[in-house]
Amino acid sequence: MDRRQFLQKGFIYSVLTGLYASTIGRIPVFASSRQASAGGNHDLVAVRGGEPVPMYRRAIQEMGGMQRYVKRGQRVVVKPNAAWDTSVERAANTNPDLVGAIIKDCLDAGASQVFVFDHTCDNWQRSYENSGIEAAVRAAGGQMVPGNFERNFREVKIPGAKRLTEAKVHEQILDADVFINVPVLKHHASTSVTIAMKNLMGIVWDRGFWHRNDLHQCIADFCLFRKPDLNIVDAYRVMTQNGPKGTSVSDIAMMRSLLISPDIVAVDAASSLIFGTQPNEVGHIRIAAEMNLGRIDLDQLNIKRVAM
Repeated sequence: MDRRQFLQKGFIYSVLTGLYASTIGRIPVFASSRQASAGGNHDLVAVRGGEPVPMYRRAIQEMGGMQRYVKRGQRVVVKPNAAWDTSVERAANTNPDLVGAIIKDCLDAGASQVFVFDHTCDNWQRSYENSGIEAAVRAAGGQMVPGNFERNFREVKIPGAKRLTEAKVHEQILDADVFINVPVLKHHASTSVTIAMKNLMGIVWDRGFWHRNDLHQCIADFCLFRKPDLNIVDAYRVMTQNGPKGTSVSDIAMMRSLLISPDIVAVDAASSLIFGTQPNEVGHIRIAAEMNLGRIDLDQLNIKRVAM
């Protein structure tokens, strides 16, 4: 899908559903919802129209604050997309300022340590550096650790899985008390879109097995092992084509949005609408909903919408 088609498709969905939309192309942020409850009891918060860190701060406030998810003394892992040796303007990786703000909140909530890693696709040292994420992690007081050495992965079983019955998972995930998933919303050649569930491929060793053995089913299967405690989707800059790495800034649409939810299926379903795609058109989102791993029926959720 090229950028023009992306914006046109999003406009069509916004007209059909009557949803509020972002400032670019009138892309819907999420499906119509019942009245959201107050006081941090939202199932999902979607914010649009601001910069990454202020949008995050408003979203986490609406969700009840980071202290709702991180308790004193806990060990936290924050998993961004840091897979590519490219700059923040290309939107292949999660916004580094957003990652830093999340780490600071975790530490302020009392976390004993906050670790950050990704099993990168490009050279891990260059990806960490040139994405800006490593510097942001260190400045915020977190610890950036490698994700590209097999010795740091341990074999686990996944009961109930249909295709992905076992996997080698990074030790930081296995040792964490709290797991926060921070993907960037973008196009992907293999799955049409990559959001929260697909970002979990960066915590396993053998991604090739997933690609060879029904990728969408494997993505859903892995959620049977461990779903994140919180998912924060960076949809500020959205790569509309040539994903997952992109070729130039011409692939990018400025959507200025952020979504947050403990429900990985719901946040992927809502984020897919920003991309101009119905959730049930994305194989792993549909499959995960069928496996009761989360909610795809957004109209049944308490959703808080915020325009900044």
